[in-house]
Amino acid sequence: MELFFQYISENWLDLLGLTYDHIVMVLLAILMALIVGVPLGILAARYRRLGSVILTVANIIQVFPSLALLVLLMIVFGLGFKTVVIGLFLYSLMPIIRNTFVGLTQVNPAITEAGRGVGMSQLQLMWKVQLPLSLPFIATGVRVAAVIAIGVATIAPLIGGGGLGREIYSGINMDNSARLYAGAIPAALLALLTDFVLGQVQKRMHVSR
Repeated sequence: MELFFQYISENWLDLLGLTYDHIVMVLLAILMALIVGVPLGILAARYRRLGSVILTVANIIQVFPSLALLVLLMIVFGLGFKTVVIGLFLYSLMPIIRNTFVGLTQVNPAITEAGRGVGMSQLQLMWKVQLPLSLPFIATGVRVAAVIAIGVATIAPLIGGGGLGREIYSGINMDNSARLYAGAIPAALLALLTDFVLGQVQKRMHVSR
């Protein structure tokens, strides 16, 4: 452990930079997944036949081995940051689509009927009633997707990406445990912190409903 703390004290600026890269990759992927996943979840809830197709495709992507998916994306998009973000985006889609779908289908039909009774259009019902009531479920999807993305991002260096995975793989290749832990421990702490923060946000949403 002494070597680990010595390595941290000597390279903390570089590690901060790698942590920043890791966070940026995950944030971009989650943002893209929200922009695409929430509308797909709405479509899945509104049109059940189409929904089964959307959920099946998203599930296939989710269970695809992460390294294999990134390698396939690398063939199409090349090495680097963009390919990693696209891969993380694809892995983040399923939790967001599924939880949007579940949230919308759990809305009490009586509330929807009451909205129709006061003259709300379908669009107004969606934006003013159904989506706000589904926010805790969507927040759960974001929470799961973010933790998954943080973990998958550690293999980014294998396809030319950055992030904390660089320290992990450098530590493995150089048989340097201090360097390996310098990448693995911050990545694990980042996942735990993200899960905790988003969990608190989710609880506040449940309380405010």
